[in-house]
Amino acid sequence: MRFILLDRVTALDAGRRIVAEKALSLAEEYLADHFPAFPVLPGVLMIEGLVQTAAMLVRVTNNFQQSMIVLHEARNVKYKSFLKPGMTLRMEVTAKELTANGSSFQAAGFVDDQPIVEARLKLRHYNLADDNPSWQLVDERINAEMKRRAQLVGAW
Repeated sequence: MRFILLDRVTALDAGRRIVAEKALSLAEEYLADHFPAFPVLPGVLMIEGLVQTAAMLVRVTNNFQQSMIVLHEARNVKYKSFLKPGMTLRMEVTAKELTANGSSFQAAGFVDDQPIVEARLKLRHYNLADDNPSWQLVDERINAEMKRRAQLVGAW
């Protein structure tokens, strides 16, 4: 199962800040198991939503140069409340450092003005072909798909 936790980008200042949204629906598959009597978005998926939002900022800022943008570290993670179906998580991510190979962010999620989650994130960026040139076509396909997604959510 693959999770795409970024529905729409509402603000983007390349290299600096991004704001995105995830609307939680009762149709999300994982809610059937994550407390069936009290369905909520699992905390790890809240962090994944923040990571995907930060990765979109990296991709746009670096002009989709790296196919792999992965979580390197999550610190000071604080969960403040639950996210239930019918709610929309607004994810605000601010870059502290953004280079070709890595980045760090202050990230937070809100429902309306109520804080839900916050964290400091570090991401690593690279291409598969950096270690094995035969993977260059895979990098190109991934980057093309990420550009398509960026267009769909209004980031590019």
